[in-house]
Amino acid sequence: MSPGELVVLSVGGLRFVSRACTLQQFPESRLARLARGEERDFRLPDGQLFVDRDGTLFAYILDFLRTLQVSLPPDFSDYQRLQREAEFYGLSPLAKLLSQEHLLRPRLEVLEVHCSLQERKAFFRIIGSCSATVEALPEQISVYSGQHSGQSWNSPFPSQKPLIPLPLERPSHHDMVFWCGTDLAGDLLVARYVSIQPDTRRLINGTNVLGLLLDTLLRDGFHLLSTRTGSREEPVECYSLERMQRPAALALPLSQPPGSSGVAQPKRSQVQKGK
Repeated sequence: MSPGELVVLSVGGLRFVSRACTLQQFPESRLARLARGEERDFRLPDGQLFVDRDGTLFAYILDFLRTLQVSLPPDFSDYQRLQREAEFYGLSPLAKLLSQEHLLRPRLEVLEVHCSLQERKAFFRIIGSCSATVEALPEQISVYSGQHSGQSWNSPFPSQKPLIPLPLERPSHHDMVFWCGTDLAGDLLVARYVSIQPDTRRLINGTNVLGLLLDTLLRDGFHLLSTRTGSREEPVECYSLERMQRPAALALPLSQPPGSSGVAQPKRSQVQKGK
């Protein structure tokens, strides 16, 4: 069978079509022997291959052969069954990747938004269990500062005077702080505007910023768990959110990439370490 020839498989009653070279990614595997015609017991009279195994799980097996990485849906739970299927097909590198179940399972991510609304200012603090999320938020949240004479909350800044972008404060890897509104500095009115992408508006009112921030987080997959309000002495509103963080796919290091001439071979030293 030539590498580009199509192979039709029926696995547990589900029909799959793949190229022979895909099934032969690992030459010593049972699937490679099937593609080469060396497993006669699995061949039907019409030329199709029948395998009496779980067809739903075979879809993940075939995806691994095509991409050489393990990427499972967040609600997947049959890790041990899929590992047994990998062992049946003789795909020990896949079985070893699946043994790292703790890296494949989705993780619960918690985020808290603290907001203190005062007369002319609003202070925000975002605390998250995943530092990567908190580090990505500054790419969406921008603060701009400007000054002008006068003491009116609604006084607009001159259009010819550009606002100055300010960096967000980062007390730690897991939280960030910023504020918006106006403040007096002598006879100058200092104002801070907040912009949250993909919305392009620059907002100065703390209530509007809070609403846009929560809406942005909800669109990013977070779910609101609870809200609570502090005392009169410390009027802080706290919003608790969570989402399931999908893990990154586990990739198999190769000595040559898929699709190149010949059959891709895994690096033995890295596979033996389960990487």
